[in-house]
Amino acid sequence: MATFIGHALPGSFFLLFGLWWSVKYPLNFICRKNKKACYLGSKAGFQRLELIEGITKATFALIGMLSEQFVPGGPHLKLYNREEHQWDHIMNWQHSTMYLFYGLSGLVDIAVHTTNAVPVAFDRMMLSIAGFIEGFIFYYHVHGRAMLDVHVHVLLLIAVFAGALCLFLEVFFRGNIVLELLRASFCILQGSWFWQIGFVLYPPGGGPEWDQMDHNNVMFVTMCFCWHYAFALFILALNYTIVAWVVQHRLKEEQPSEFKRLKSSEQDHESEEEM
Repeated sequence: MATFIGHALPGSFFLLFGLWWSVKYPLNFICRKNKKACYLGSKAGFQRLELIEGITKATFALIGMLSEQFVPGGPHLKLYNREEHQWDHIMNWQHSTMYLFYGLSGLVDIAVHTTNAVPVAFDRMMLSIAGFIEGFIFYYHVHGRAMLDVHVHVLLLIAVFAGALCLFLEVFFRGNIVLELLRASFCILQGSWFWQIGFVLYPPGGGPEWDQMDHNNVMFVTMCFCWHYAFALFILALNYTIVAWVVQHRLKEEQPSEFKRLKSSEQDHESEEEM
């Protein structure tokens, strides 16, 4: 993770899930009101999507763990270096632990939506735990580092813990569209901010490094964090508007056909009465 690619990889994962949630939950919410508009309105259709999401989550987590362990110069599953008498690449192990809990969340999703043995709320609970574990690890991740390095990670913690709190509330208020959209916005924020951290701490292409002790840089990234969240809210509003328009357009297309079927049935009924 201590590279630009190392921050871009989890950033892409979180961005992908945040964007997917910003489409899935509005679609599910609108389809629950108009069950004829789309197949997702059915319970079976939504469970299929949840199952696919769990498989994707577990796969991404496995990719993340393997990347942390087996990159050139990585620990290769070696936790302690007996020759040097110290922990071996402990930072990679921390990141692997973060991915591990998201992988467990994916496995719980699969169990919840393929069997009746696991309570439904366990999927939200496990994802909430994964978020809190991520925040807990990153809180003790940057002690003793330069001021700007610490600050960008503290800002990341805001998105992480806020998303984890939304998930925890969803355990008790499942299907609440406000909590679901709020969680999606924090996930998009987290993903885009991972990319921003990569640009700040490890500029790609040999770009100029940021002054880690300049207070103006701290002020700028704080403002930039707010811009990232504004971008997340814009994406959320845009996707909600597009989903609502598509569903309403489909409803309008179905209404004339239903009217024609109703009219033809009435005509058949009248002809039967005449006979």
